Amino acid sequence: MTENQFYYSEHPDVVSDPQKWNFTLLGNNILFTSDNGVFSKKTVDYGSRVLIDNVDYDIIPQGNILDLGCGYGPIGLAIAKKYSQRHVDMVDVNEIALGLARQNAESNSIENVTIFASDVYQNVSDKYAAVITNPPVRAGKNVVDRMIAEAKVHLLNEGTLTIVLQKKQGAPSAKKLMEATFGNADILKRDKGYYIIQSINEG
Repeated sequence: MTENQFYYSEHPDVVSDPQKWNFTLLGNNILFTSDNGVFSKKTVDYGSRVLIDNVDYDIIPQGNILDLGCGYGPIGLAIAKKYSQRHVDMVDVNEIALGLARQNAESNSIENVTIFASDVYQNVSDKYAAVITNPPVRAGKNVVDRMIAEAKVHLLNEGTLTIVLQKKQGAPSAKKLMEATFGNADILKRDKGYYIIQSINEG
């Protein structure tokens, strides 16, 4: 597989074969269209499901939410559908994924989202109440570390960063980086090797 066929490429070189399926997230049934060239095209991956279910939504302050590396949209759209009073920005580097995320937002009548291209935080200028991410591990440790370390400047005071990583994919070292960046990092959930880790931006 060449570099430009991976889901973390800007323009994955794949043959389109769109698929439609439904999945229930945060109590809402959502219709998804996925395709070749995106992460977990046949179903919402287990890590994203555990993340969506275990974000501490109650402590997120007022403000917008950022779904960093949104793929075709399961995390951001599930949150936007459930918390319609919030606005969710959804970013990814993958143009196929972004097109699908926009299509999935429209087909589920989810209007409180803005979906745009960004290589990590490159095109992100706002400060958020929460950054939520299932980072693209296969893109490499440097990318994952940037998603963590650079989150602080994009978070409001008391804003949260919540990530999912498998233990074998570096969850312990990610937790150390979160502690070094924010001064705190809590494991909210362990499930089948997946860790949900949260830091709070305490200023």
